[in-house]
Amino acid sequence: MANKAINYRLYPASGQAVFFAKTSGCCRKVYNLILFNKIQSYKDTKSFGKQTPAMYKETYSYLKEVDSLALANVQ
Repeated sequence: MANKAINYRLYPASGQAVFFAKTSGCCRKVYNLILFNKIQSYKDTKSFGKQTPAMYKETYSYLKEVDSLALANVQ
């Protein structure tokens, strides 16, 4: 049996493209915040803290605009 590949190309509408850009940007921000806080916590207490994306939503209100499951998967 021969291997078969199927390629798909998406052409999102302008609103969808903005939403994808916001989601990926917020995921990157949350990842970097969690990583920084884990490093700081380990330096201070020699244990990793319990950081969640919900902790940052009050400080960074734009995180409320994107899907919470996308942010949770970053964790």
